[in-house]
Amino acid sequence: MSKFKSQGFRKTFKNARKGLRIVLKSERNIRIHFLVGTLALLCGAALKLSIIELCIVLLAIALVVGFEMINSAIEFSLDAVFHNKYSTLVGMAKDISAGAVMFATFIAIAIGLLIFIPPILALIYQYI
Repeated sequence: MSKFKSQGFRKTFKNARKGLRIVLKSERNIRIHFLVGTLALLCGAALKLSIIELCIVLLAIALVVGFEMINSAIEFSLDAVFHNKYSTLVGMAKDISAGAVMFATFIAIAIGLLIFIPPILALIYQYI
């Protein structure tokens, strides 16, 4: 038995929405990731990508945004525990979590290139 009272689904969902609002308000990078993700989905629709390709793009977006949210949670938590004081280990942890976001972003870019370049080239060759 947990010492914490079960919140129920509605309260848990409300807290998750609150967390999403917090990260969108406080983190510029995640707003950029959301914007780029939205543009990728719009381009995918315009290029008439298959459902599978759109799902892969969605997963890549989720990967980057999810890692960015985890990175923010790690940074907020470490700042709270260490009262914003400098620590080499805290700096290393923050750098590693930021590196995870960068790695996920590079993978998402590679996925985007693999999915978007063929239909873009086909469109270009169509008009040449």
